[in-house]
Amino acid sequence: MKIHEHLPLLENILGDYSEMIGLQFEPYKNHVYRVLNFCFAFHECEGDDAEKLIIAGCFHDLGMWPDDTVDYLAPSIALAREYLSTQGKETWSDEISAMIELHHKFRSAAQNGFPLVEIFRKGDWVDATQGVRRFELPGNFIRKVQAIFPNLGFHKNLIRLAWAEFKRHPLNPLPMMKW
Repeated sequence: MKIHEHLPLLENILGDYSEMIGLQFEPYKNHVYRVLNFCFAFHECEGDDAEKLIIAGCFHDLGMWPDDTVDYLAPSIALAREYLSTQGKETWSDEISAMIELHHKFRSAAQNGFPLVEIFRKGDWVDATQGVRRFELPGNFIRKVQAIFPNLGFHKNLIRLAWAEFKRHPLNPLPMMKW
């Protein structure tokens, strides 16, 4: 399995948001690289499929920074749709929105009509669980990706945000999670 260490589209998209993300820029960029490498291990692709995965990867958690919140799915989708509109790729909006909306779904999202949604969901879960949930990816591949793209505190930031959300909304502390 090939490890993608430099994806120009990812660098270009996220570079535009580096100021908004601030100190979490490198941790988030590494998270996106890990997720995408896991996605590409599940589904070797190029062309439109690869581009869609990269775009979804860049935007899937991006909405957490403007308001410092874990209730970020709708803002992330809005940012992705705005980007797609500026790129003349509005026809991809529903599929990429579904990738973002369902990436924290506990159960399979394979029946939604867009095959990349399930691939993206699995890739994010591998990283979110730091390789505990592997979906049959080899552990040594996961460890290599993690070594090339270290966490740098990304998951600690998520825990901080989740704790703050729990204090505000104890009955719905993780609004981005789906069954």
